[in-house]
Amino acid sequence: MMNPPLTLLLGVHAHQPVGNFPEVIEDAHQRCYKPFLQTLNDYPDFRFAAHFSGWLLDWLRERHPADMDMLAAMVRRGQVELFSSGDTEPVLAAIPHRDRVGQIRALNDKLAAWTGKQPRGAWLTERVWEPSVVSALAESGIDYVTVDDYHFLCTGKPLAELDSYFSTEDSGVRVDLFPISEALRYRLPFAPAADVVAYLESLADAGRSAAIYFDDIEKFGIWPETYDWVYQRGWLRAMIEGVLASPRIVTATYGDFHASHATRGIVYLPTTSYSEMNQWTLPMPAAGVYAELLAKGQASGHGERYRPFVRGGIWRNFLSRYPEANWLHKRMLGLSARLAALPAPPPPLTAELYRAQANDAYWHGLFGGLYLPHLRRAVWANLVELEAGLDALQPRPAIAVRDLDLDGHDEIFLHGPELQVVLRDDGLAAACELASYRLKHNFADSLCRYHELYHDRIHQTPSEHHGDGIASAHDIVRCKEPISAADIIPDTLPRVLCLDRLDTEPLTDYQRAAADSAAFTRPGVSKSYALDGQTLTIDWQFTGLAGRRFWTVLNLAMPSCDGFLGRYVLADGSIAGGFGQSLQVAETGSLTLEDGVLGGRVTLSLTPAARLECRPHKTVSQSEAGFEKIMQSAEIQVSWEIPDDACAVRLQLNISN
Repeated sequence: MMNPPLTLLLGVHAHQPVGNFPEVIEDAHQRCYKPFLQTLNDYPDFRFAAHFSGWLLDWLRERHPADMDMLAAMVRRGQVELFSSGDTEPVLAAIPHRDRVGQIRALNDKLAAWTGKQPRGAWLTERVWEPSVVSALAESGIDYVTVDDYHFLCTGKPLAELDSYFSTEDSGVRVDLFPISEALRYRLPFAPAADVVAYLESLADAGRSAAIYFDDIEKFGIWPETYDWVYQRGWLRAMIEGVLASPRIVTATYGDFHASHATRGIVYLPTTSYSEMNQWTLPMPAAGVYAELLAKGQASGHGERYRPFVRGGIWRNFLSRYPEANWLHKRMLGLSARLAALPAPPPPLTAELYRAQANDAYWHGLFGGLYLPHLRRAVWANLVELEAGLDALQPRPAIAVRDLDLDGHDEIFLHGPELQVVLRDDGLAAACELASYRLKHNFADSLCRYHELYHDRIHQTPSEHHGDGIASAHDIVRCKEPISAADIIPDTLPRVLCLDRLDTEPLTDYQRAAADSAAFTRPGVSKSYALDGQTLTIDWQFTGLAGRRFWTVLNLAMPSCDGFLGRYVLADGSIAGGFGQSLQVAETGSLTLEDGVLGGRVTLSLTPAARLECRPHKTVSQSEAGFEKIMQSAEIQVSWEIPDDACAVRLQLNISN
């Protein structure tokens, strides 16, 4: 007797980070979102699910109303089921319960008002699963979510059983779980359409109930080679028509399948994400050991059998791996608590908090935007604006001390109406934050160089795909520009403001300088910080150091980076070059950094005149497009010759628009 048809549950997830460049989002729409929806609109019998993050949906509805009206019509005719999630795409496990519920309800309400359909399913950002999210999902009216089949394999479930949904609970509150097929994730859209259909038919022949897919829509047009493959060469139409023509495959929405099938039973998933993420969260050298272990498993032929029990790290490891992400996260949590303490939190401040919770700037792998300054800047802009709004409603003391980031060192918060400077009591006497409320910007928002696992692949021969189909971005080795060994030496010092040292030469090797620890001890040096309006003043007093050269290093995050809108201006008004260039000035009393993207400037005033060494600080990271160097900050080294055994120097930073 022939088995019942296999149900294909196909879902796509569309998201752009808060703060992404408008031209990037527009390109994504033209090469992916629009042609995908237009193609599916031609096949009303092909049912599927879609999730658009709320922030992206707002952007698209404003700029492309006709395309979004088409999607809404597809929803109303029953072809498409829209999934909810956190409105700005936060990792739910990384934000407080109150914000999880608020974020999900915000997108629920948006979708219901737009389409008339209340969502019952939710996309789980980066498929980061922790049991603590169950109650927030249920409280928000969500009945089911999608996670990877890998999550289920880690519980001991065999792959053959993962063709329907299961149930889980936390404190008696239930949510249902659909296991996303990794085998389908790696086939769509990279394998030929006929092969995909044949694979689905083989699952039907094996008696499987459903084939479950939910993954990034950007694979269908934005990843390398995919626009030509999916649309111009007809992969998507061929796949759709092949599925619709097959008597052994039917399509359905998740909601329809959920309503017509009973749960397969109770399951308790471990704290995990998709398997690639579990590797990305590990620092070197642990990530290398983990990759080696997986490779040995593959080579032995037992890799798939043992992989569920070799899990790597969890998403929260990013917060311990990258201090910059941890500081951003803990600042967000602190402001969330302040906002929640208000009797009636104003909606504009809540919106700023939610935008600051967007996941992208908090982590890094093949995806994730921690290495992208404009994405971190967007989060900081919302945090700084939120803090200014909270201060207007609930003033703070001018000075506060606490270990906000839980690293064992207190932070000293010094703020006024215009600026806030945060000092970390870790022995370096440097500033880890310098925020301008007027410009909504943190000038200390830089990122260190870290040793990433993929750095070891940079000088491999560029990869080539062989056989039918196209390569996945996971398999591509490509350098967008020349990268040297010196470009990937990891930093051993934090990229902060006013990191001091005594030496006779500039800090030419920032990565190795910490080995000379004596250079960073400061006997005979006292230091003070003061705020006055838009000016931060740092004073140093020297005792018994005549003849030594004193250096302080500033890593200033300038939004123009190495673009043409950022430039150094000398004391005489002449332009000395852009932030992406090196600059040496023998002796000067001032230097101005003008930034057209920021719409503001930073003027350094030096008393007495000082020597300057400026250069761009760049990191090397990997994205789906390959390896690239990204400017993080302008590294400015200021130095004075100490003339006698009792003297003082001063550096002032005036921030204006």
